[in-house]
Amino acid sequence: MDTLATKTSVKVVGTNGQISLGKEFAGRQVLVEERGPGVWLVRTAMVIPENELWLHQPQAREDLQRALDWAQRNSPKESNPDAIVKRLEDGGRSKGKKGSVRS
Repeated sequence: MDTLATKTSVKVVGTNGQISLGKEFAGRQVLVEERGPGVWLVRTAMVIPENELWLHQPQAREDLQRALDWAQRNSPKESNPDAIVKRLEDGGRSKGKKGSVRS
């Protein structure tokens, strides 16, 4: 069975109220929970902005996987942007194709 090793160190709180956790944590986000008077639990964390939370939902993962699969099966090919814009302006009808006109 694996056991977690506990590492204890003594830190001094500076006059500005800060302590250093070490350079290996520089720039990292942490959660600080006050468990009681003088007792804190500090854990590294990754924070996801609310407007990006949808990217971490199962449906977004499935959609992205489908898109990646499609991209692997369909290699890029050269296109003519002007022709695409023209076709869109014409309601999606390609030049020379006959069909009913939708309104």
